[in-house]
Amino acid sequence: MDPLPSAHLNPLKLPQPSLFTRSQDRLQRLFKIYAATSPAPLPSSGLRISREIRYQSELYLPIDEIRRLFYRYYRASLHHAPFVVSTPFHEALSWADCFLQLPDWCQLTADPAHLFKRLLSDAELHERFIYASFLPSRYNGPGFDRYPAQQAWVKGWFAETGRQGLVRCLDAACGSGEGSWELIEAAEHAGLTPGQVQLEGWTLDPLEVYAAQNRYLPHLPQRQTAYVRRTDSLVGQGWQHRLQFRAVDLLCEGWPAGSYDLVLCNGLLGGPMLHEPAAVRQVVAGLAAQLKPGGWLLAANRFHGGWVKQLTGEQLADLFRQSGLEVEQAGEGVAGRRQVSGGST
Repeated sequence: MDPLPSAHLNPLKLPQPSLFTRSQDRLQRLFKIYAATSPAPLPSSGLRISREIRYQSELYLPIDEIRRLFYRYYRASLHHAPFVVSTPFHEALSWADCFLQLPDWCQLTADPAHLFKRLLSDAELHERFIYASFLPSRYNGPGFDRYPAQQAWVKGWFAETGRQGLVRCLDAACGSGEGSWELIEAAEHAGLTPGQVQLEGWTLDPLEVYAAQNRYLPHLPQRQTAYVRRTDSLVGQGWQHRLQFRAVDLLCEGWPAGSYDLVLCNGLLGGPMLHEPAAVRQVVAGLAAQLKPGGWLLAANRFHGGWVKQLTGEQLADLFRQSGLEVEQAGEGVAGRRQVSGGST
């Protein structure tokens, strides 16, 4: 699979094993003591973690010890500072808990030192593990078709709007890019040509930028194959030249200047990555400011674990109104329109 034009340089590198020799040896010694001493079962695929298993794991093989080593590994593997909140080590209560969060192809042994050694010696496994750590499937869901009612609304919007000159769209928090390609699908469905549309996808992590720009998901090969197959006809029409991905921190000042007809921000506001009230308010205001007069901001979420209760749809709608947007429904989620000059809509 050839990379799309303007692809960012690969942000991934293979660390030197010599950087970790002492820490790896220490972890190996700790595991041998753990395996020889703990009366509880060692971590294994499908194991139900009891208090005793967690206690024994922490007693002999503290998660902080493992976490420090893997965080060093992440830093040595990337050309940018890693966003460790997505990794299986970030909130794990013990190595036993962490083990069950690993991809099944990493659950071949309960020994974290053995896993670490394999990661440093196998470039393919290393790449898959890094992508699985920072682009976990629980964050990106099924990729395409997460918000079908919103997509139907967007198709109708393109049909009404897209013949009035160049249409500029932004997919904020685009992840691995499937939602950005769905915008292209909607535009193409409405009869627009690549020259009539300009799209951008913003995400925090440069690794996601690379994945989105190249439709590259080495840790999810079946999903990558489906991704490429679904978008290849659009690539053949030249749509990739109208889509640019870039790394942008929505909580920092100095966003790229923009003036968009449509902004999407799906799967972010009020979820595990962005839920502090002041931060959500800041991002909503910033995205609203990116809109042209008459432009739309759309936000939809499918959060689990109670996140949706921390920021309800009505509370999000209130934040839209506070940012000067007129609110209505647009399929799933909330939609807000910036008034045109003179207050007319």
